[in-house]
Amino acid sequence: MKAMYKSMLPVFAGVAMLISAASIAAAQNLKDQIVGTWTVVTAQVTKDGKMTEPQGPHPLGQIMFDPGGHFSINIMTPDTPKFASNNRLTGTAEENKAVVQSSINYFGTYAVNADGSVTFHIIASSFPNWTGTDQKRMVEISGNQMKYTNPEASVTGTAVLALTRAM
Repeated sequence: MKAMYKSMLPVFAGVAMLISAASIAAAQNLKDQIVGTWTVVTAQVTKDGKMTEPQGPHPLGQIMFDPGGHFSINIMTPDTPKFASNNRLTGTAEENKAVVQSSINYFGTYAVNADGSVTFHIIASSFPNWTGTDQKRMVEISGNQMKYTNPEASVTGTAVLALTRAM
């Protein structure tokens, strides 16, 4: 019995190396596909079985990934009311609340993982709780379309973005 296990060891090692090589190739392929600018088409959050659209049915936004591993994400509502004072430093409590509730922005560095996910190291965010954190997102790309899933949205629940590659 011991001899059988000993003879199978090179087979198991070979299979493990093939699986590892395939995972590395898949991660590299995703990294090549993800680079560029993506436009937000929909931004939906599901919590307790209920779906909402925090930035409305026609959000404005972009996600940018550069080949050096940097990213920037900006998503907002197209109809956020303008500040009456025309000065962002003198907005009213209601105006400031509207801005915070209608947008999410963050940037930092990213790494593509073998499981088809992307880990973000968030340098800064308009949601300060995310600043300095590492967060994992699932990404699926098909042609010029991307599905981006955040299992821990800033408004709680699971956020799913549909994006299209900017041309």
